[in-house]
Amino acid sequence: MANPKVREALAQIQSSSDQPAAFESLLDNLKSISTPQDFANDLKAILDAAFNSPSVGVVAQRAILEKYVGVLRGISSADLWIELGNHALGTLESSSSAGQALTSGTFSDQAAALRELVADGHEANEDYEEAARTLAEIALDSSQRRVTAEDRVRVWVRIVRNYLEVDNTASAETYLNKLKNVIYQVDDPALNLHFRLSQARIQDAKREFLSASQAYHDISLLAAISEDERLHTLSMAVKCAILAPAGPLRSRALGRLFKDERSPHLDEFGMLEKMFFDRLLAPSEVDKFAGGLAPHQLALTADGSTVLARAVVEHNLLAVSRLYSNVDFGALAGVLGSLDPAKAEDTTARMIEQGRLVGRIDQIEGVVYFEKGEASGEKGSGRADVTVGREMRRWDANVQGLAEEVENVTNALQREFPDFVAANLVV
Repeated sequence: MANPKVREALAQIQSSSDQPAAFESLLDNLKSISTPQDFANDLKAILDAAFNSPSVGVVAQRAILEKYVGVLRGISSADLWIELGNHALGTLESSSSAGQALTSGTFSDQAAALRELVADGHEANEDYEEAARTLAEIALDSSQRRVTAEDRVRVWVRIVRNYLEVDNTASAETYLNKLKNVIYQVDDPALNLHFRLSQARIQDAKREFLSASQAYHDISLLAAISEDERLHTLSMAVKCAILAPAGPLRSRALGRLFKDERSPHLDEFGMLEKMFFDRLLAPSEVDKFAGGLAPHQLALTADGSTVLARAVVEHNLLAVSRLYSNVDFGALAGVLGSLDPAKAEDTTARMIEQGRLVGRIDQIEGVVYFEKGEASGEKGSGRADVTVGREMRRWDANVQGLAEEVENVTNALQREFPDFVAANLVV
């Protein structure tokens, strides 16, 4: 129930010759006659009285609503924003005089302001999904309300960011796709930055790690953000590049990040360096790196392993291909860690088929033969054709190389120690 002073003021307004002005005056002076305990009920009573009075027309009701929103913004209570904002929206929907006016656009500006205020309250209370739903109810395509491209982008960006806070990637992507159609019309640097960052976060959440790494790295180079934020987005770029499927595309991404002069200052630089140089990763290094990953980056894949575990296995397989010409799957499984020989063979076959590793598999002997050179990344390009006599030619080349090295050593000895060579060697 409203405060007695407010009830008395409302009774006086009923006999006033200019009720709209009297309602606005009461809202302006509400803090001086109301109490903190009655403030919410007093505001509700004033709004209800204004919308139930036959002497207050639609135009006056709109002005009173704007004043009501202004009073709400003057208080610092998220719970009151939600409670009183929803009450006003309910009043608009239930009022016989406002029902048609709301659908025709008469109160659309005020309804939008109320929904933004309610969303502010939900965000302050960290109820991000409810904030996104509230913002989604704002009419942005009404023919009765002038809405600029920047207005649409500002609302949609907030919706995307709120959905991302609760990892609702599907809903966030729906509004990101809307943003893509209008973002080019907006020059506001902050909105463009939020769009790019949201796009990178969605790619990250969808495990499109190479695209996300590129997007994060581009953002980290922007002068418009602070140094700490640039380092944070660079760190996210490194994490995504490490989690990406091993192959030539990831190697290029790792090279670009490794050459960034800021990378040595990151905690992830040790992993980045080892992956860039195709060195084997130890379990302790992987566990340390996993401690800095987000939950979705540690989610299980279809085969029951994590994204990180799969990325490490594929990387170590590439590192093994740099060390050995051939290896049997039992030994390979031991090097890769928690894999059995059959799983090691499946992983090798998949990488060869996808063009991320060059080699061939002898299933009868259970051996994989690695080929020198880089894979192209094109599907099917990793399979090495078996050519008659190729192994023999390779053997001949190795023997020839060894003989040439022996001859070089002998010539060096003759130049430096001719007496020793004459006494001990037969040339």
